[in-house]
Amino acid sequence: MTTTPAPTITASTAATVSAPATKHLLAVTGRVLIAAIFILSGLNKIANPDATIAYIASAGLPFAPAALIAAALIEVGGGLALIAGFRTRTVALALAGFSVVAALAFHANLADQNQFIHFFKNIAMVGGLLQVAAFGAGRIGIDKR
Repeated sequence: MTTTPAPTITASTAATVSAPATKHLLAVTGRVLIAAIFILSGLNKIANPDATIAYIASAGLPFAPAALIAAALIEVGGGLALIAGFRTRTVALALAGFSVVAALAFHANLADQNQFIHFFKNIAMVGGLLQVAAFGAGRIGIDKR
């Protein structure tokens, strides 16, 4: 009678076994963390509409009151949709586009160190959002992909 040795669990085997669950938990955690800045920013715009309208106007953008409404809807609605995993790829692309526009409209003075940091923070968020757009919500979310 021959005996078959028990399978050996190595670090790479353990990582492979836990990878699917971990991957989906990482995906939802990433979505929540990226969405947080949009939701907080949108709620701040709603709580301080006069200051936001003045800031939009100071950047030279037209229709500041309409821009406030649009930005708040995109940020809060997009952030909540991202967390829920609803139309994740499309929402991530929309938020990425919004972030590029915001970087160019409000943080393009790269000679100012504060604006430089905000500009590249927005660009870094675009990178994360493009990852979400490329790989989707994972299994935790309405899309379940």
